[in-house]
Amino acid sequence: MVDLGTLTRKFLLGEGRSAGLSSYIQNLSEILGQMKPRSRTDQRRMEIARENLREIRRHVRKLEEKINLLEEHIGVLEEDRK
Repeated sequence: MVDLGTLTRKFLLGEGRSAGLSSYIQNLSEILGQMKPRSRTDQRRMEIARENLREIRRHVRKLEEKINLLEEHIGVLEEDRK
């Protein structure tokens, strides 16, 4: 049976993760920067990929802010329980 408390703690504290989303995004950004488009179609695809990467970065930032806020709320609730 799965221990939900341990699972939740690992998720909230980020334990068990080898790399964060920001490192994956940075890696993709570097790869896109190194690629050389050979046609207009490839150039458009790369522009779309860069725009998608910017949107992903923006959404990740918002999600991280929400996670931090929720972690603060959890901390306050745990203090109130004691």
